[in-house]
Amino acid sequence: MKNFTMTFILLLFSLTYSFAQEAPLRIGVAGLHHGHVGWVLNAHKRPDIEIVGIAEPNRELAEKYAKQHKIPMEIVFDSVEEMVEKMKPEAVTGFGATFHHFEIVQVCAPRGIHVMVEKPLAVSFAHAKEMAELAKKHQIYLLTNYETSWYASNEKALELLQSGRIGEVRKIVVRDGHRGPKQIGVGPEFLEWLTDPVLNGAGALMDFGCYGANLSTWVLDGQRPLSVTAITQQLNPADNPKVDDEATIILAYGNSQTIIEASWNWPIGRKDMEIYGQTGAIFADDGSHLRIRMAEGYSGFSEEKMDLPARAKPFDDPFSVLFAVVRGHTPLEAFDPYSLENNLLTMEILQAAKESAASGKTVFLPIK
Repeated sequence: MKNFTMTFILLLFSLTYSFAQEAPLRIGVAGLHHGHVGWVLNAHKRPDIEIVGIAEPNRELAEKYAKQHKIPMEIVFDSVEEMVEKMKPEAVTGFGATFHHFEIVQVCAPRGIHVMVEKPLAVSFAHAKEMAELAKKHQIYLLTNYETSWYASNEKALELLQSGRIGEVRKIVVRDGHRGPKQIGVGPEFLEWLTDPVLNGAGALMDFGCYGANLSTWVLDGQRPLSVTAITQQLNPADNPKVDDEATIILAYGNSQTIIEASWNWPIGRKDMEIYGQTGAIFADDGSHLRIRMAEGYSGFSEEKMDLPARAKPFDDPFSVLFAVVRGHTPLEAFDPYSLENNLLTMEILQAAKESAASGKTVFLPIK
């Protein structure tokens, strides 16, 4: 028994050491116009990630970030195609306008290069379907990164729901947003495309509605809504003259309903989710705080609060997920928030929401 234990310990140490010594993932960065691009540029300092190329035609913007993050301008190219041809990355991360996600996949998929984009997957369901077809044809991973995918509170909420703690789900409410891109002071290159209906696909509906559609699809294990009803408004036309800045989306399922509230008008930034079951409710208040309320009588309840540690690796960080998935260490579960299956349905929901808001009518999704 002692020999077996020692052998097991040595094997575990060997595997741990092997992974620690594994070569870093060679990635390319497509675009620097996204306000969150600092995440990937900071990842360049990590032992598991190596930025081998950047595609950004705006030389002034590229020089600013290169200087700030100590990245040589020699690896900056004018196009994604030139960058991948010369630098041969294993994966490319999209940090430009959402409209350009389609082009990234068009360039990378035929070359067998994996792709991770910032949420949402695309500007339209049409783009998303073509991107998915390319990814499947050329057998690449196509991931979509959401901040809420890192949230331990959301992971715990799903675990509690699946355990039967609050009974069968009846309603999900997801609220995401802030005061608006201009009000919170995003950079000019980010603001320019974020408030453009072509480059972003919509305004708050797309920017923050995607979170609710993604989470609802995850929590409900890939269920398709029967219908989508949406109302959008432009409450601050001075800041958002071309797009909506307020959106409410209702997803009707066979046995439940999801309400998505996406706003560029909230005075306090928020990303939270509520799940209501037959006997209780779960409140994921932010990334690490969760409350469970169990019903007592008509309006009474007992409440348990949880202060949660970060999600276990690799799900505590999007670049760790990218590394683990591409290298074959961590397969994604069906309808995981990063997964292509989830984000195809998310885009179908968002497309229906845009159509519903424009027509003033409920849109019924085709049954599959």
